[in-house]
Amino acid sequence: MRNALRAAWRLLRAVLHALRGVAVVLLRFPTLTVEGRRERIRWWAGTMLQRLGLTLEVNGMFKPGAKLVVANHVSWLDIVAVHAVCPEARFVSKADVQQWPLLNRLIASAETIYLDRERKRDALRVVHRMAEVLAAGGTVAAFPEGTTGDGRTLLPFHANLLQAAISTATPVQPLALRYADAHHAVSPAALWLGETTLLGSVWKLACAEGMVVRLHVLPPMATAPADRRALAATLREQIEEGLR
Repeated sequence: MRNALRAAWRLLRAVLHALRGVAVVLLRFPTLTVEGRRERIRWWAGTMLQRLGLTLEVNGMFKPGAKLVVANHVSWLDIVAVHAVCPEARFVSKADVQQWPLLNRLIASAETIYLDRERKRDALRVVHRMAEVLAAGGTVAAFPEGTTGDGRTLLPFHANLLQAAISTATPVQPLALRYADAHHAVSPAALWLGETTLLGSVWKLACAEGMVVRLHVLPPMATAPADRRALAATLREQIEEGLR
């Protein structure tokens, strides 16, 4: 009973914090500078982790300036964890998230680049958009696995999106994400697989004890000249090593 009450309290605080975030986006963002918006994103993301009872641990530093951040994918919470440290990252995300209630406004406010998986040629459009952002000195983040994994092993890496970094000679920075809790080195509460709904995932996270999300930020890698498939294989090896 005590654990259920704690989880319910965490869930309530998370929902209220999400509502507060929407209010900030609607009322404050129009008057803020780019840096001001990023500071609000950093604050919101870090506070959301706390509301859900998570501790954030970061090993390594993100490179300043233009970069493509490439990470393994475990949960929708991956984006929140990265934004708590690297709020300037513009994530490539599946277009479906635009249908998420409440969170869709927050996702849009972070200048997310949407990828429509139902349209085969949409990946080309996304690569061009990524290249524009990188060429302008921005940061883009992507999950080359294309979907969430089990937190232990990596799925094959898709190389298409890496072309944006190669064509603009932008460094790629690999990132290894791992969730642990008081009872598991790889927490099952963080996994977002199969038919798990967003609400169901949030509830599992709220119920977890001693949850920690660890970001291992690996050294950036040069991309020019590079073959995107070879680069994808190297990045996968680097992140796999980082997970150990």
